[in-house]
Amino acid sequence: MTSVEVRRSRRRTATVSAYRDGERTVVAIPARFSRAQEREWVAKMLARLEDKERRRRPSDAQLVERARELSERYLDGRAHPTSVSWSPHQGRRWGSCTLADGSIRISTRVQGMPEWVLDYVLLHELAHLLHAGHGPAFWQLLEGYPRTERARGFLEGVSFVQDDGGASLAPGDAADG
Repeated sequence: MTSVEVRRSRRRTATVSAYRDGERTVVAIPARFSRAQEREWVAKMLARLEDKERRRRPSDAQLVERARELSERYLDGRAHPTSVSWSPHQGRRWGSCTLADGSIRISTRVQGMPEWVLDYVLLHELAHLLHAGHGPAFWQLLEGYPRTERARGFLEGVSFVQDDGGASLAPGDAADG
């Protein structure tokens, strides 16, 4: 179980926020809140965080269902994976599929990313069940997903930070480009 740290702020007048910091959950509240309001808001914010995390970390069964929905919506239901599961063994890949048996594996590194990024990774692998390579026919399958370019950019940014740690950028370099 994680510990909860409540931070009271005189500058915070009406808003409440919460976030995870390692094994600790930090809940920021206005200093004027009573102890009863503090308890109420801590419980509410913990529930919100758990719900958000549950949505961002679906089970394998939920991945299968989401893949089915995405296939129906964007691929006319043509992609039929035999299994979809999280995998910690993807190396630098976000996902992979095996055409021979129709299985899809999604890197556990995608867990916690926005849902639209997970949807893109799932769609990418579903499209591979229909086209093995990354040729024009493959990319045409992904044209219907409105966040393809945004998700690719997100993943490229994550890869950059993981590969380089942003260490090659001095403060302000990104804006000076």
